[in-house]
Amino acid sequence: METITYPLIYYTLPDTSILGILVGTDYQLVDKDLRGLKSTLSSHLQKQYKKHDDYPHVAISEPKLKMFDISVRPTYRTERAAFPMKDTVKVPVAVVYGETDSGHYECYLPTFNESFYYYDNKQFNALVKHFTTDKLNRLTPEEIYQHIMRGRPQLDTITLRVNYNKEHNWNFKYEPTYKTLASMADRYPYGKAVRRNISAFPEAAWELEHKVAETIEKLINSRSNVLLIGQPLCGKSSVLKQAIKKITAKNRKQRLDFTFWQIMPQRITASAKWLGEWQENCELLIEDLSSANGILWVVDFIRLLQTGGEGPEDSVAAFMQSFLRDGKLQMVGEVTPEQLESIKRLLPGFAEHFQLVKIDDLPEQKIQRILDKLAEFSDSNLKIKMKKSALGLTYRLLHRYYPYSSFPGKAVRFLGQCVNEAQLNQQNSINKEAVIHNFIKQTGMPELFLRDDILLDTNDLTNYFQQRIIGQPGAVDMMVSTIKVFKTGLNNPHKPITTMIFAGPTGVGKTASARAMADYFFGKGQNQSPLIRVDMSEFQHPGMIHRFIGAGRDVGKVVKEVRERPFSVLLLDEVEKAHPVIFDALLAALDEGILVDAYGRITNLRNTIIIMTTNLGASNRRSISFDKSVRPDYGGALRGFFRPEFLNRVDSVVTFNSLGEDNIRLITLKELEDLKQREGFVKRNLQLTFGASLIDYLTSVGFDERYGARPLQRAIEQEVVAPFAHWLNKQPELNGVSLKLDYTDEQLTII
Repeated sequence: METITYPLIYYTLPDTSILGILVGTDYQLVDKDLRGLKSTLSSHLQKQYKKHDDYPHVAISEPKLKMFDISVRPTYRTERAAFPMKDTVKVPVAVVYGETDSGHYECYLPTFNESFYYYDNKQFNALVKHFTTDKLNRLTPEEIYQHIMRGRPQLDTITLRVNYNKEHNWNFKYEPTYKTLASMADRYPYGKAVRRNISAFPEAAWELEHKVAETIEKLINSRSNVLLIGQPLCGKSSVLKQAIKKITAKNRKQRLDFTFWQIMPQRITASAKWLGEWQENCELLIEDLSSANGILWVVDFIRLLQTGGEGPEDSVAAFMQSFLRDGKLQMVGEVTPEQLESIKRLLPGFAEHFQLVKIDDLPEQKIQRILDKLAEFSDSNLKIKMKKSALGLTYRLLHRYYPYSSFPGKAVRFLGQCVNEAQLNQQNSINKEAVIHNFIKQTGMPELFLRDDILLDTNDLTNYFQQRIIGQPGAVDMMVSTIKVFKTGLNNPHKPITTMIFAGPTGVGKTASARAMADYFFGKGQNQSPLIRVDMSEFQHPGMIHRFIGAGRDVGKVVKEVRERPFSVLLLDEVEKAHPVIFDALLAALDEGILVDAYGRITNLRNTIIIMTTNLGASNRRSISFDKSVRPDYGGALRGFFRPEFLNRVDSVVTFNSLGEDNIRLITLKELEDLKQREGFVKRNLQLTFGASLIDYLTSVGFDERYGARPLQRAIEQEVVAPFAHWLNKQPELNGVSLKLDYTDEQLTII
């Protein structure tokens, strides 16, 4: 008998138990002490060797452990941009290395389950830093901090006794391979390790067991194609996953041979370069499915009609239709009712090949039972206790602020995020404060809206907007009124929070008011700006509707932005410049808070504030007169331009006044105060004051009767920032002093 030595690194957990990672294998184990850990792993390896006559191969003869502290800057990433954090952090990375029997060296990175060979010891440090830095830069900040929390491990070994002279047993079971199917689809169910990384909670279909049974009956007994239909997050995926697991369990007990394969429609055409290639790939895929007795689970089912050709009639769905009709292909998928209607309209007959399993929204009593089961699972398996008050608050907040999504999915998703944060912060309970904290991070809404015990202070609220919006008392009153209604929960949950038209001349604060509203409502926790600004002059032609809400595979500008930031202020700037067909598309958004494209995909705007700005009526007076008190007829101008059905869907029209000299002076003071917060002043700790002459000068040159206060910022940049920067470059050591900026002899003076 010979022995094989395996490196074992182990961590001591906060509860004094031991986490062991068997280097070079997929084995990880937690036990109460090191002795029990080694005994369990060694016994398992010996049993696997005895049963399968095989063992993991690790070539290092004398393993060594070395720790590297790798500096990285955690970064949040989206499809459009990356947002690195301010500071770098040092991540301890364990490395097990040593010489192999072949004369070269091998290095293992156990926490990444990666390894590499090298031939020169001098390259060791550089290669490790290169590999680990690359791996860490691909992780989210949460994953990086999980690595930090592991701490520093210790090294030990376990041994396996093997007989190299043993006669091998060749009576193994042949496992066929499916080249095309395996390259396009993933076998389902996944392994336990993968499922654990996907979600902290089990893939259970609580309170929907009868739908699981119905799905199994249609898939296996009737051998039908099946579509699960229901609103987003109502439990369609959970029902389907549970049905697949039960069928897979029956496979083992009753020697059935059904297999399930999960696929995204885009993968069918992703590798196709020539005409007809994706159709050939599709045929090969169906042949492999037939050989594997496979059922194809299509994720994002509606994309079958968008993938392949130019339209639904020459899409992948149309190509598969004949195979469905002849019984050569069995499929299962999930759709919303709107998507099903779109399928019936765009490709008549395709949906007829499917039997439907309808998943209705659950009543509150069943939702509460599911939340209790989630809490029980979290307590017993994750050692994190969810307090009853936290569950009640979760239900209330999600019910009010996510009315367009269904339970239980939205509760499972939200509580899963709470659990992840609790694990990251090494907390053992989730209370009401944790729920509110996570909800603020998701929505950006202030705690004022989330807690009934915090009363609204009208004076503070009014002062907030008066400091941000100068000379527009009507706009301030309307915003305060909107917040009062929202705080009491009396706003219509089936519409946007509010819809407004800001009418008035240019440069009087319409955009600034929208920005102030966005910051107050949604500016507390989001990484991105809560203001979505869309220049409507870009949509002056009817064909631009596709750029606005999207068409086919392409997602429109508004749809993309709102999906990324569902809690936001949507500012449609200079709305009158858009083509009338755009106004037709906006009718559903203003009335029901939704945008639906041709494929039934819904974009929800019920957590947005829609503000449209316009200059209509700003230059028209009711009569020719020298009387400045004659105000522009904004109402008449709007009624003359927009159709009644459009204006009737707008909650309020806010008119903005022309600014007077006193208003411009206040705006000048505000802009100069904001100037103090720029990085160049803050990092040098410069204290600035502004002379009266400078304020008077900026007030005079920063205002134009036609453009309002719009030229003011340009004047500040040209007359203050630029000359001050030129002066500051000549004073590199200047720090921690008080400076007075004034205007004399037609230039900026600095004292």
